[in-house]
Amino acid sequence: MAVQITLVQGDITEQHVDAVVNAANSSLLGGGGVDGAIHRRGGPTILAECRELRASRYLDGLPTGQAVATSAGKLPARWVIHTVGPVHTESEDRSGLLASCYRESLRVADELGAQTVAFPAVSAGVYRWPLADAARIALTTVQNTPTRVREARFVLFSNKALDAFRASVDSGESASSS
Repeated sequence: MAVQITLVQGDITEQHVDAVVNAANSSLLGGGGVDGAIHRRGGPTILAECRELRASRYLDGLPTGQAVATSAGKLPARWVIHTVGPVHTESEDRSGLLASCYRESLRVADELGAQTVAFPAVSAGVYRWPLADAARIALTTVQNTPTRVREARFVLFSNKALDAFRASVDSGESASSS
């Protein structure tokens, strides 16, 4: 059965799902945007687990396009799946790394047994990925990645982001929304 794609405007830290995907930076130690919001709302448990990951498995930080999980602290989810999106640049096609963020997040979700996953628009904020392209890559990758996840919920912070994801769905370049 194909994963159900849902598009909503809202705050990813308020989603009652099994796992929330964090658009993290490679340090895993918090930052701005989605990353900062997840760390603030989730509390010190997430940061402590990220520090443990940095001290053991990811001494140089989490590589771009990879994903790793921690508990969700005070968030209404069970886990946080941290993934590091690429910074957009005109001089190099990094779309494969962006797609990898979604594939790897789904792989980690499957390992955890997560059935519902909330995604942000990875790299579409401070990493400057154009929204329409970010939406196309995100939706197409999630639709085409084999997974046991039942629902992939894209939680978009702004109307502009939600409109870009809806336009990608409506253009037929990706999965249907519900």
